Amino acid sequence: MPVNPIINIGFGNMVATARIVAVVSPHSSPMKRLREEAMKRAKLIDATEGKKTRSIIVTDSDHIILSAIQPETIAQRIRTGAEDDTAS
Repeated sequence: MPVNPIINIGFGNMVATARIVAVVSPHSSPMKRLREEAMKRAKLIDATEGKKTRSIIVTDSDHIILSAIQPETIAQRIRTGAEDDTAS
């Protein structure tokens, strides 16, 4: 396993696993507010390629990353260290 492993969060976009604080579902009101606040502060990264947002990744740098991959799938990729997992 690399020193700073990265995972695929969909459509060839990658995130360093060491920087991830949380992976959450985007459907609750607090997560919608988190997304809006990140957009206002220019800390929102949309990695959905225009698809439906299925998970929100919170990083230690206070960036919010939107992904079209389910939170469970991202968690599995973090656990296994799968960089090239193609199941979406």
